[in-house]
Amino acid sequence: MPLEPPKPLDPPTVPFALGGMAVFALVGLVLLFFRDWLSANGHSSWLWICVAGVVWGLPGLATMIVHDRHRKARRS
Repeated sequence: MPLEPPKPLDPPTVPFALGGMAVFALVGLVLLFFRDWLSANGHSSWLWICVAGVVWGLPGLATMIVHDRHRKARRS
């Protein structure tokens, strides 16, 4: 008797996008306090990486919102 394959997971994805953006924003805010140290040690790009994480998270968030909007149709 063959086993039935498991159903794929379909969790809500918007919280993951918001969580990632929040982490980048929080780390960026912390790094603002160390801006002079970062510049002196050649790590000024770290702050820009956090900015890029938040900015690139916006289209990802929009995609996740559309994906979650269609969850109900996928489940039926």
